Amino acid sequence: MYDFYVQVPDSHWVAALHHSPSTAELPALDQVTLPQRLQELGYATHMVGKWHLGFYKKECLPTRRGFDTYLGSLTGSVNYYTYTSCDGPDLCGYDLHEGETVAWGHKGKYSTHLYTRRVRKILASHDPKAQPLFIFLSFQAVHTPLQSPQEYIDPYKDLGNVARRKYAGMVSAVDEAVRNITYALRKYGYYKNSVLIFSTDNGGQPLSGGNNWPLRGRKGTYWEGGIRGLGFVHSPLLRRRRRVSNALVHITDWYPTLVSLAGGNSSMTEGLDGFDVWEAISEDKESPRYEILHNIDPLYNHARSGSLQEGYGIWNTAIQASIRVGDWKLLTGDPGYGDWIPPQVLPGFPNTWWNLERHLEPKKSKWLFNIATDPYERRDYSDERPDIVYELMARLAFYNRTAVPVRYPSEDPRADPNLSGGCGCRG
Repeated sequence: MYDFYVQVPDSHWVAALHHSPSTAELPALDQVTLPQRLQELGYATHMVGKWHLGFYKKECLPTRRGFDTYLGSLTGSVNYYTYTSCDGPDLCGYDLHEGETVAWGHKGKYSTHLYTRRVRKILASHDPKAQPLFIFLSFQAVHTPLQSPQEYIDPYKDLGNVARRKYAGMVSAVDEAVRNITYALRKYGYYKNSVLIFSTDNGGQPLSGGNNWPLRGRKGTYWEGGIRGLGFVHSPLLRRRRRVSNALVHITDWYPTLVSLAGGNSSMTEGLDGFDVWEAISEDKESPRYEILHNIDPLYNHARSGSLQEGYGIWNTAIQASIRVGDWKLLTGDPGYGDWIPPQVLPGFPNTWWNLERHLEPKKSKWLFNIATDPYERRDYSDERPDIVYELMARLAFYNRTAVPVRYPSEDPRADPNLSGGCGCRG
């Protein structure tokens, strides 16, 4: 869950919470990041939690990419207590960093609590009247490994699904953390001019306690259960409150939205994919966003039944891809595991529940859904509306023309933590 805090002109604040991204890339270091833009606008900037924008050299680290301070981990699936991260049985290292050095002294501290205390310390020590502030908090939770103090798990002891029980305990720990941070915002004089944005970055993994039902699919897929991120925005600055928004918003929209709230001009976000969606959020106006390219992955296993011919000669439907334009969503290739998995939260749930929503269909390589009327992706229009399929394939082809080739460099044996004192140290 993300946490941003931004003080904007007239002592306004912006905040947000986020679950860590699932993949990391080598960053383009010439790209100006959101915190760098906020530093240009006079902000103090801090990051706490999981960094997922590269660390193969120091120039990629948070403190070189716009943050004044950093406490957190640089890899994924880190142990919540020992901060050990493994890339194989014999490739394990300690991954908790303070700035650009290893933070050895925190073993045994539960990361959700550790990160929350750091944010509260920043809020307590900063003078909100002297300088605007931006904090990005990226909790590990609720990601595997499923770990939390026992007192958070005990209230869910009647849940028959053990993974779900642990997951619920981890969520409760995050709920408490958000409450404590919100209390600190009030206590230290930030709250009246703050905006809290809480958002996930992907759907749940049912095999690890998560659940997306009645949406289809799971984390790592292009079905709505894998890509639809729920969240909320909370702020005294919202003009229309206590409502559900169905505005189309993408994660790239936070950059221009927060820069605008911070007093930046349009030249600071020129050329970005994102839109300023604050009016859609605050005033319930129409979102300026009309389409989302979910992804194009040319390296994923191609669908056997797909072809360029099936894609009207403009798109190879064997390629894994998905795009949303207006109410319509197109998937091609292999979108990933596509079943509907009912919630398994009752004690002693029948094993047959696992198969209640199993959806086995003939092999396909393209699907079309109207997400506005059918967010559960149960009615496929790909045969009925070839005109829409063609239009969306043309958009995929348009985006693909400027795609940067995928690059997966070979593993570097020098990255073995055993060669650097058992940590992911940067040389």
